[in-house]
Amino acid sequence: MLCWFINYTKKIKCIVKQVLLVFLGGGLGSAFRYLISNIPFLNIIKFPFHTFLSNIIGCLIFGLFMGWAIKNDQIDSPNTLLIATGFCGGLTTFSTFAYENINMIKSGDLNHFILYTLFSIITSFASIYLGMLIIK
Repeated sequence: MLCWFINYTKKIKCIVKQVLLVFLGGGLGSAFRYLISNIPFLNIIKFPFHTFLSNIIGCLIFGLFMGWAIKNDQIDSPNTLLIATGFCGGLTTFSTFAYENINMIKSGDLNHFILYTLFSIITSFASIYLGMLIIK
């Protein structure tokens, strides 16, 4: 829902509602990412599986939701702000991904750096595409 073409009072209420939807979704996505980061069996090797899993799950959910939103003409829906912008934005984490890559470079672990970077980018794109394909 676009808030820019309505009177001032309604615009403020509309923007506050949108911010609250993103805030709620982002909090839930961040909490889910925190839960994923505490799965103990993902610590088997130095590879950052927690971040990788959070990003792939978030991309798949994003692809599924956006595929549904496009198919059902719901791009401007409040649900898009809640799920795509909020939840998926809180769940996925490019900053942690970049930080982990820098640490791998600093420690000289170039094999894991290359593997993690390529695998993350390729599977993130594939997950969004798969999600949208499933909904199509």
